[in-house]
Amino acid sequence: MNVLVTGGAGYIGSHAVQMLTQTGHRPVVLDTLEYGTREAVGDARLVVGNMGDRGLVERILREDQIEAVMHFAAYKAPGESMEQPERYFENNVCGTLALLQAMFASGVKRLVFSSTCAVYGTPTQLPVSERNAIHPESPYGESKAMVEQMLRWFDVCHDLRYVSLRYFNAGGAAFDGSIGEDWSRTLNLVPLVMKAALEEVPSVRVFGTDYPTADGTAIRDYIHVVDLVDAHVKALDFLAREDRSDIFNLGTGSGSSVQQVIDQAKQVSGTNFEVEYTARRPGDPVAIWADNTKAREQLGWQPRYGLHEIVESAWNWHSTHPDGFATS
Repeated sequence: MNVLVTGGAGYIGSHAVQMLTQTGHRPVVLDTLEYGTREAVGDARLVVGNMGDRGLVERILREDQIEAVMHFAAYKAPGESMEQPERYFENNVCGTLALLQAMFASGVKRLVFSSTCAVYGTPTQLPVSERNAIHPESPYGESKAMVEQMLRWFDVCHDLRYVSLRYFNAGGAAFDGSIGEDWSRTLNLVPLVMKAALEEVPSVRVFGTDYPTADGTAIRDYIHVVDLVDAHVKALDFLAREDRSDIFNLGTGSGSSVQQVIDQAKQVSGTNFEVEYTARRPGDPVAIWADNTKAREQLGWQPRYGLHEIVESAWNWHSTHPDGFATS
């Protein structure tokens, strides 16, 4: 299948491009390279441009005979979105609308959407299932929820079938060491811990040690990026097989504490890096992890890797690529 991958030069998108290629699909990448890296897409065709450029997108869809779209292109920092909400709505929502209009005009009617557990906000019950109420607590989470609403109406009005994948905390890197996360731009815990382990920063900060958890630190559901993109490919199969839209959580189904991530990183790296313990951040939930039953039953997907594989593959990538793709 010919698949347009928006944001395909970024962290998760590049892993999706790699898996699409490995499973016999032909990915075509559209990326501004604002946060993506040309080297991350390998031999896949790369078009440097914006998903909001409807004419460009229509041309790609037509010339490359695109049959489906995987949509990763988005700004994704909740804290930044609180300071610049207009930037997030313009890019994540208006940009996606232009993409959907181009798909409709070109007759492309299958989309796999990169959503987020941030649409749930602070969960009212655990584990979090797709039936949980939507209550985003940042413009970032709101932008993803708004796109999901647009997708629902494009399905009803234009027969555009979509799978929205609400994922939890992605981490890790390709097991062959070929691609990984660019830590120069990320606020995610795993690469920040790797920076401390490799002495790129003096310490890693932990926000909150007084949560009602076993070790006092917050709990999150960490999912390996390889498992994550496997679900995206299975979502393509689902759309071709079922010809209907749906929403799925992507998580391991269990939580790990921030302290457990740090302990695992110290074990894997063999270093005893400094940890700075500080106060909680406002709005951080105590714990959140996924109920992944629906994805397992309907997509035929099963997460294969745990926290150890996430940290180990991240260490293998960062320790050999301290300057990211610029490392020779």
